[in-house]
Amino acid sequence: MKLVQGNEAAVMGALAGGLDFYAGYPITPATEIMEQLSRILPSRGGVFIQMEDELAALGAVIGAAWGGMRAMTATSGPGFSLMQEHIGYAAMTQTPCVVIDSQRIGPSTGQPTMPAQGDVMQARWGSHGDRAALVLTASSVKDVFDMTRQAFIWAQDYRLPVIVLLDAVLSHMRENVELPPVPGPMTRQNAQIPENQPPFGSHPFQPFSDSTRTIVSGLSHDEDGMTQGSIGHQAEQIIRNQMADLDRDYSQIVQYRRYQLDDAKWAIVAYGITARAARAAVHLLRESGIRVGLLELMTLWPFPEKTVQEMAHVVHGLLIPELNLGQIVLPLKAAVCGLTPVFFMGRADGELFQPEEIAERIVRLDQKDVGVSTLIGRD
Repeated sequence: MKLVQGNEAAVMGALAGGLDFYAGYPITPATEIMEQLSRILPSRGGVFIQMEDELAALGAVIGAAWGGMRAMTATSGPGFSLMQEHIGYAAMTQTPCVVIDSQRIGPSTGQPTMPAQGDVMQARWGSHGDRAALVLTASSVKDVFDMTRQAFIWAQDYRLPVIVLLDAVLSHMRENVELPPVPGPMTRQNAQIPENQPPFGSHPFQPFSDSTRTIVSGLSHDEDGMTQGSIGHQAEQIIRNQMADLDRDYSQIVQYRRYQLDDAKWAIVAYGITARAARAAVHLLRESGIRVGLLELMTLWPFPEKTVQEMAHVVHGLLIPELNLGQIVLPLKAAVCGLTPVFFMGRADGELFQPEEIAERIVRLDQKDVGVSTLIGRD
């Protein structure tokens, strides 16, 4: 067991996932990730570089990935906004990379040291155009390690930029955790091109070297990797193929925790740091005799629509607390599709929810025992 900071766990998870290239720009509350990797990566034979801004950082990451490296950057809200064009570029070029976003209050500079969950929809929709999206989150230091390592695996498997959403509290909190030892430096090898190479986009990403022919461009491309800037059906098909890959592996990709939901009358849906308060609220409510359960989301996108729909058939209502003024509540309502009421608790003042606050809201709902005709409640 070791006392580990959240940002330190992200570093360890990235190294466990094979990270050997990092480019970034310092920004609160993610800076410790950059600081630690500036010391660790060169000693492992990896590459660390501080860029002039976050847009350049992700550009360097994309280039490194095409050079055969497992690459990552980390940032917070303002930097994440700057990265959106390159997130779209990485999606179009099917480039595996990882972006960690430690959320803080916004918009703009906002309050740099205060936690928030305000980048959730930007993580899915920030880049223009349609694209497949993989967005993960965590509620503990151990989760940060696990989800960061998983992000590298899925980035390679699905040839996508994978985003890990943390927040200011999770990045800076420390917990006693037992983590596996970080493996030694990975040996880089040139890509071995199969004799009968499958179409571009239908196999895991391989490191590209001078033996591989393709055009890396933000223009749409065909299945052979050649640019096609004016053939609409080919552009659409590439995007559909990426989405189909995620749909095919839905049960493995969409991760969540069910807690005391089997007999629950009410369900709380929460994610990230807020899930910790929600779990404690379930304990309080169970002790008072109210049957409440928790669905903790760990994969935010693709959104777990099937799981939510199944739960909505059996509970009297859902409560979702978020550190924003209404983001994941929107796809939640869409997934519930009127099967049960959805109630929302939101705040964007930099304070965390206390378990008693969440429990009190459930008590009020239980006393009213609202009917299914109520679609949404707001504080």
